[in-house]
Amino acid sequence: MKLREIAHSRTGDKGNTSNISVIAYKPEDYDFIKQHVTAERVKQHFAEIVQGEVVRYEMPNVGALNFVMYQALGGGVTRTLALDIHGKSLSSAMMNLEIPEK
Repeated sequence: MKLREIAHSRTGDKGNTSNISVIAYKPEDYDFIKQHVTAERVKQHFAEIVQGEVVRYEMPNVGALNFVMYQALGGGVTRTLALDIHGKSLSSAMMNLEIPEK
């Protein structure tokens, strides 16, 4: 199934770094998401975009994971030639991540 079935996402940027949160719709899905949406899976999912490290931060009190993806925005807002200079569409792309059926 797609991650979007049990979570939603927000994204932000700072220079050449993208920050994507994955937030469970239901608190009971947080542990399932945490198990299947690892930094390694996210790095693999964005392999064509992310040139640097992916770091995952866990926020169990709000049922969310935060992924910081370094060297992910083609040099950042002032250097990239991408149409989506802030990487806002990456949150949608994150929701396309395939995870096992619950």
